[in-house]
Amino acid sequence: MMMMHAAVGLWFLSAVIYVGRGHHYFVHGNVKTVQDAVVDDRTDSVSLVNEANQGFSFRLYRKLAADADSQGENIIFCPFCVSNALAALSVGAQGETHCQLFSGLGFNNPLVQKEVDQAFQMFLQRASNQSQEDSSEGTAVFMDDRFKPKPEFLQTLKQSYFTDGFNVDFSQTTESADAINQYVEEKMTNWKIDQLVEDLDPNTVMYLISYIYYKGKWATQFDPELTEQYDFNVDENTKVPVFMMNLEDSFYTFHDDKLKTTVLQLPLNSSYSMLLMLPEVMTTLENATSLNHVTKWLKAMRPRRYNLYIPKFSIKTSYNLNDVLSEMGMTGMFHGGANLRGISERQGLAVSNVVHQATLDVDETGAEASAATGLGFERLAVIQVSVLKFNRPFMVIIERNTKEIFFLGRIINPTI
Repeated sequence: MMMMHAAVGLWFLSAVIYVGRGHHYFVHGNVKTVQDAVVDDRTDSVSLVNEANQGFSFRLYRKLAADADSQGENIIFCPFCVSNALAALSVGAQGETHCQLFSGLGFNNPLVQKEVDQAFQMFLQRASNQSQEDSSEGTAVFMDDRFKPKPEFLQTLKQSYFTDGFNVDFSQTTESADAINQYVEEKMTNWKIDQLVEDLDPNTVMYLISYIYYKGKWATQFDPELTEQYDFNVDENTKVPVFMMNLEDSFYTFHDDKLKTTVLQLPLNSSYSMLLMLPEVMTTLENATSLNHVTKWLKAMRPRRYNLYIPKFSIKTSYNLNDVLSEMGMTGMFHGGANLRGISERQGLAVSNVVHQATLDVDETGAEASAATGLGFERLAVIQVSVLKFNRPFMVIIERNTKEIFFLGRIINPTI
């Protein structure tokens, strides 16, 4: 049996919090505790948090797409990773700063902090129960050993956000950056990202990281013998050569007439799938698409046989989200008036930087023991098979259980 690998995704968000030098303290928090009273998946609060996460996904995507620096560029990010980190930060936020975080994330009334914490605990616990060698999710916090956070803040991070905790001396900027990078490289990313942190201010007292690593296998294999080079139409005037994977099979698809977009679902292992959206006009799809569209597509999809072509690509992106999150109403956490007294009573505690790094690799690997791809059926000679070729810009979603968006992006040029 040929084992085909696809969609290796790595997502990271870190919130760096600066303050004047504090005192002492930190407790190693490598305990993952789940209380018996975890909210059931069917409860209203968990559904509301999940819906809020999906709504946040598309709002953040549109902000990134509208940014001048993103024009003509690929976009790859993990919205769940961002919302997970900001939800963890909201545990220590109070007053207007907390209101802004909840509003920006979509956690409005009647949701309260405890319900949000329980929902993320359930999301992460469910992922842990389904975990395998090529999947991991969680958070980590690096604390200066002279900074004293509130024990209840640390306890909530450990219990609800599955947080690993570590002591570092941030006055030793090189050594502390190396410690964080080593943890990210070995623990979180399977050596895919080795330089998450480049520069650290000696006034840093906390570094919070939310991470997801996933390496999936296609449910139906591609044959590398069929991969060939074709032109990819970046725009009306630009073509680039790319290697296209090819598979002829029955696929679940839907054509959205209003958005003039063809949607294809490619199942991956562990209840994940990749949605590929091929629009006639990218901006039409980007400006309109929402969770409601994704839900409609998944319900309306029907199987149809296609001769499918998808480009192989390997993409890495890096974003500073300070301006984007401020534009989404989350301004208070970035200045000296931030109210993060749920972390510490010390004045001047504020978020200095929110950065996000992501990589996505789509390819085929493995050893061929049997070529059971459905390409040799004689009946194909008498059945009209349509060609579906992703040879122009398209959007990508990786979702789990048909309701959780973990990855969202667009491919404008697979070669950059």
